[in-house]
Amino acid sequence: MQLIKKVIVKQVLTEKSKTKLHDTLQQDKRQLELECEQLSFEQRKLSRKHNAAKHDIIKRFNHELEQRKDQINLLDFKLEQLSLLDLGSEVIEKEIDAIVNVDIGDKWSELNEPASIIVKDDVVIRIDT
Repeated sequence: MQLIKKVIVKQVLTEKSKTKLHDTLQQDKRQLELECEQLSFEQRKLSRKHNAAKHDIIKRFNHELEQRKDQINLLDFKLEQLSLLDLGSEVIEKEIDAIVNVDIGDKWSELNEPASIIVKDDVVIRIDT
């Protein structure tokens, strides 16, 4: 029988991976800021066209803007935390699904333990099962 198990992929911070992660977070932040500008523009445009529904338009756009601002704040926090991390630290990159074979006689506690894959500069250096 086969089961699907969650596996955590961790990245060992090197100068190269830290710079890459920082650039990715900055790019995500810029994208969200552009979306905020676009939403504000669209809000003004629609508010002028539809005076009757102006309150609903503002409410809906403000909700979307707040969501993006929250994401920007989270990215700022991640950037701050990244700057504090030392080289060699392990950072959780993502979680993936893996297929695990289960046979009669296998120890359930061993199958149920969390597994992880450790990556350094795009090379798998260790698999913990």
